[in-house]
Amino acid sequence: MEEERIEEKELKLQERLKKLEALEEEAKKRERKLKEKEKAKKQILLRLAPSLWNELARWAEEDYRSINGQIEFLLAEAVRKRKNGQR
Repeated sequence: MEEERIEEKELKLQERLKKLEALEEEAKKRERKLKEKEKAKKQILLRLAPSLWNELARWAEEDYRSINGQIEFLLAEAVRKRKNGQR
C-alpha cells in the first residue's frame, strides 16, 4: 500500500517535471524571439546639416566608430539618460 502511494507520487512528480521542462523550453523560445527582434535594425532617413555631419564624422573617427555607429551610440545614450531621469 505504501509503495503504491510512493509510486503514484513519483509519477505525479515526473509529470510535473515534464510540464516544467516544457514551460522552460517555451520561455527560452520566447526569449530567443525577443533577442532576434532586438537585433533587427530599423532603417531611417536622416537629414543633417553639413556642419553637423562633419562634427559627427570627426567625433566618430576619434571614437573609432562609423558615423552610423556614432549616431546610434549617441541616441542610445540619450534614451538611457532620459530613462534614468537625467536631463
